[in-house]
Amino acid sequence: MNLTLKRLLGVTAAVATGATALLGTGAGTADAAGRAHCDRAERAIWIGDPSRNMTAHRCSLPDNKRRWYTVEIDTLVEPHYKTEYLNERPDRTETLHNRTIRCLGYTSENSTVNWFGCVPR
Repeated sequence: MNLTLKRLLGVTAAVATGATALLGTGAGTADAAGRAHCDRAERAIWIGDPSRNMTAHRCSLPDNKRRWYTVEIDTLVEPHYKTEYLNERPDRTETLHNRTIRCLGYTSENSTVNWFGCVPR
């Protein structure tokens, strides 16, 4: 076999292997894609700007660590504050259903999950 044909076969094999590896990382369960589901969550709104943190309950979390997580929420409660202080009563509270929010990470304790680095909707 001549050298050019060997190189062409080698490049073809490398491209096929790389494509298979790339397709394999995106395939699989929703958990592998960094998706989570929570029944209920609370996220404060400060003077029109949503908090970057969110507290959620009864969540199914992904198996693997990722850079970004997509969190699907059945019921999202957003208390709206006129000031920047939590000890004051909210001006109003809005309840939203079936929302999706992207967050950078989370910490969990028992059935409560604290999401952080969430982008505004």
